[in-house]
Amino acid sequence: MLKRGEEMQRDLWTSLLLVWITCVPYSSMAPLNNQSQSLQTASAMIPRNRPSEGQRILSRAKRGWVWNQMFVLEEFSGPDPILVGRLHTDLDVGTKNIKYVLAGEGAGTIFAISERTGDIHAMKRLDREEKAEYTLTAQVIDRDTNQPLEPPSEFIIKVQDINDNPPQFIEGPYKGSVPEMSQVGTSVTRVTATDADDPVYGNSARLVYSILEGQPYFSIDQTTAIIRVALAGMDREMREEYLVVIQAKDMGGHMGGLSGTTTVTVTLTDINDNPPKFSKGSYEFTIAEDLGIGEPGGRVKANDRDIGENAKSTYSIIGGDERDVFEIVTDAQTQEGILRLKKPLDFESKKSYNLTVVATNIRADSITGGPYMDQATVKIIVEDADEPPVFTKFTYLFDVHENAAINTVIGAVAARDQDAPHSQVRYFIDRHTDLERQFNINVDDGKITLAKPLDRETDMWHNITVTATEVRNHSQISRAIVAIKVLDINDNAPEFATEYEAFLCENGKPGQVIQTISAVDKDNPSQGHTFHYRLEMLNNPNFTIKNNLDNSISVLAKHDSFRRQKQETYLLPIIVTDNGEPPMSSTNTLTIRVCGCSRDGIVQSCNVEAFVLPIGLSMGALIAILACVILLLVIVVLFVTLRRHKNEPLIIKDDEDVRENIIRYDDEGGGEEDTEAFDIATLQNPDGISGYLPRKDIKPDLQFMPRQGQHSGPNGVDVDEFINVRLHEADNDPTAPPYDSIQIYGYEGRGSIAGSLSSLETASSDSDQNYDYLREWGPRFRRLGELYSVGESDKET
Repeated sequence: MLKRGEEMQRDLWTSLLLVWITCVPYSSMAPLNNQSQSLQTASAMIPRNRPSEGQRILSRAKRGWVWNQMFVLEEFSGPDPILVGRLHTDLDVGTKNIKYVLAGEGAGTIFAISERTGDIHAMKRLDREEKAEYTLTAQVIDRDTNQPLEPPSEFIIKVQDINDNPPQFIEGPYKGSVPEMSQVGTSVTRVTATDADDPVYGNSARLVYSILEGQPYFSIDQTTAIIRVALAGMDREMREEYLVVIQAKDMGGHMGGLSGTTTVTVTLTDINDNPPKFSKGSYEFTIAEDLGIGEPGGRVKANDRDIGENAKSTYSIIGGDERDVFEIVTDAQTQEGILRLKKPLDFESKKSYNLTVVATNIRADSITGGPYMDQATVKIIVEDADEPPVFTKFTYLFDVHENAAINTVIGAVAARDQDAPHSQVRYFIDRHTDLERQFNINVDDGKITLAKPLDRETDMWHNITVTATEVRNHSQISRAIVAIKVLDINDNAPEFATEYEAFLCENGKPGQVIQTISAVDKDNPSQGHTFHYRLEMLNNPNFTIKNNLDNSISVLAKHDSFRRQKQETYLLPIIVTDNGEPPMSSTNTLTIRVCGCSRDGIVQSCNVEAFVLPIGLSMGALIAILACVILLLVIVVLFVTLRRHKNEPLIIKDDEDVRENIIRYDDEGGGEEDTEAFDIATLQNPDGISGYLPRKDIKPDLQFMPRQGQHSGPNGVDVDEFINVRLHEADNDPTAPPYDSIQIYGYEGRGSIAGSLSSLETASSDSDQNYDYLREWGPRFRRLGELYSVGESDKET
């Protein structure tokens, strides 16, 4: 029924709007009658009286339209097209054949015009939210000629709004928060709805807000849509979240308006309005007395109904001396209070403790005024534990003289078992601290005795560790440091501070200071050192000593007749004695060398041989000169040897047989059967060699691929070219024999007019052959020709 009533009401409004649209154009034409009459008159005068050409240029054509601004109702859905309005011109007097033409936005598709009457109809259903107005152009033309009778004129058709869009919450659903316990009127959040209808025309876009769900906790302002707290004392711990339904209605909230809804989730944020609370009023813990420092002995916890930072608490101990023994810290993860030891517990001295622990919120809240706190009682019972013995001191200090006898008692340590049974204690020395086993200890009474002799000059302090162990429980061990100081006695004789070597000038004067001598003593007397010096020979004819009164002496010469030729070195024994009890002394010898000095007393030479050297040259300078002379002689000898070796001919004597100078061996051969060093068949048979023949009398350091032999062609090759190639290979081969050894050539030229160069292959003797042609072969064979050339005297021989 309600829906049907709304449809009837909508049809009624539509009918009224149609009547208004139809009547308004005609009623609004009354003010324009005068103008229309003038336009009609002007247009009627145009065809009757044609002006001249100049008058036609100056005249202004006026449009003869008669209409008002047109409106069309959106969302009209009748069976017939809706009449928007009617166009009329003063040219339309009923007798003239005219035609109305419409152009522009939607012309022909959305809007249509009657060609004869000028009525404009809307052909489609319009939506103002899609397009609010249309701009069109109307023109009157002659129906017969299709020529325009008047210029085109522009007009607007506006789509009139109806309430066809409900309000919408574009940003919904919403979320808001407000602190718990907030006062009434505290703002939570704001919502916003939009309406697509025309906000200017009517009340279609006028919105009013209201709450459908969420009362009595919250309220909303009808105009601004601000949601506020409506109920005081809302507690987050009771209820944390609220769902509020908001409605926005157009038409100012009147009947027939459209509405839209959204939801707002309101969360109460936490404030510190709850104190921490211990789960129990008292706690009891049992802690062993051997619990380590800083170790946890128990945990307590105070719960807080708040969350986050408001639920965090800190723990403390109040009152009493227990704060010196215990401390409590907060576990950041579990929010528990951890009891820890600050000092060791002793069951024998105190068996229990009573503590008051307080839990306090860290964060204070401005609304409630906090912070809040709670307290609880903690009782700690100390449990007896088997503890190691306790020394009377942490560190013991003893002293002993370095000449103390073996088994001398140096001191005693003492430890006691603090537990109730009072077990007996045994004592030991930690041998890691007494590697040389210098001391012993009595296991029963803790007396420390000397096991080996002491020497203060070697070790002045001995630090050892003594352990005490219970007899009934060897695992209970305690330790103490024992420092033993070795006291000094006068057991070391004084001696020279260093190895002195004195020099005495021959030209020195009597009484000159030769050397200043001081002594050292390894002992360390409390009153300091005092040394006494004397010569072993009381009436020494050459030297004497003088006390410098600072534990040092000066050695003086008695005369000036010291000569190196007479005596080069003097040995002067000096006795040094300390002031200890008993006094200790030693004899030290000072070596004095007689040297030659300059006039200024600068030592130049202390050797006897240097006395015969020229004056003005030192021994070092003479040695340098001698070395240069020897080096120069060596260079000259080497140079002459190399030049002689380079100029030495291959064969010195012409009368010697060439074959006897081919090669020399340093070892004795094996006769005719020794063919390892040299294969003579190579020269006899040139074709028998196949390339590389290694030497068998030496072993080369580097191994190279053998050279490929050059075989002669059928017509032979030039011997000169062959030898040049082999010479180049030999010069660049590091494995080749030295230059004074024979080079074996596997080819001596085939087809040469000279024939074979080897004398081993020919049947004739040297005397029957003439080798003068070798000189004509060039400088390379000149030496070979000289070797084979013989004189008349040689032939006769």
